[in-house]
Amino acid sequence: MSGLFDHRQVGRAFSRAATHYDEAAALQREVGERLAESLGYYEDKALGARTPQVVLDVGCGTGHGTALLQARWPKARVVGLDLAPGMAQEARRRLGTRRGLLDFARRPAIVCADAAALPLREGSVDVLFSNLCLQWIDDLPAVFAGFRRVLKPDGLLLVSTFGAQTLVELREAFAQADEAPHVSPFIDIAGFGDALVAAGFRDPVLERDVFRESHPDLASVMRGLRLLGATNAASTRRRALTGRARFARASAAYEAMRGADGRLPVTWEVIYAQAWGPAPGAPIRMGGVDEVRVPVSQIPIRRRP
Repeated sequence: MSGLFDHRQVGRAFSRAATHYDEAAALQREVGERLAESLGYYEDKALGARTPQVVLDVGCGTGHGTALLQARWPKARVVGLDLAPGMAQEARRRLGTRRGLLDFARRPAIVCADAAALPLREGSVDVLFSNLCLQWIDDLPAVFAGFRRVLKPDGLLLVSTFGAQTLVELREAFAQADEAPHVSPFIDIAGFGDALVAAGFRDPVLERDVFRESHPDLASVMRGLRLLGATNAASTRRRALTGRARFARASAAYEAMRGADGRLPVTWEVIYAQAWGPAPGAPIRMGGVDEVRVPVSQIPIRRRP
């Protein structure tokens, strides 16, 4: 199996979690609302006051962010997109919308699709919003290239992802149990910014938050992750059960981290990024070389007499 993640496992895990996801997703909602605070930059852009026509929410989950976007711009065509069929179904149920791209009567359309293969036309999106989805992506430069493809020149990109310090305690605890990866890998803020720049986005701005939760024991930590669908989806993960002995070793290692409040810490690092769609033909950096992509419509054609 190629790639960092088993995307079938990602889809299955989030589909299973869909009906109870919101019970455990307080952090995800908080991050989404913080990310949404930057939506005003689109309206305040120096080009003048603007209202978007098409808004895309990539990795929409149960539709919290999608509903927020539609409430802000009720006349816009808002599309929520998610890889997990169960999540898309739950979002439709909660938002009272139909399946497909044509139901825009002030209600978002919900589509089940992959962020790496967006089913939208080139240059068709004014605002692309993605909250805590990109940590499940194998090839971030390729996905950013897809985002750039559908985003209009001077369109707004607003994304968030979990950073490298996320679940650091859990990773360290399970490292004491065996050598198999038990926690999915997360990108650092420098790598995330580099991928944005390489894709050709203009004027990127990155911010970072660190959230800390606490739990009574390791079983509670793992239960919370399962409710979110955030199980280990690494392609190299152990396929057999962890086993009591390994779990006991990991639990003992985690116990050494217990804080002064008597609880186990859980760290979530969040990276936020804002950037703008580049002009057609702006270079994409491929392997250290600037590759310029020019739309066919802008290539002059010399006709023979």
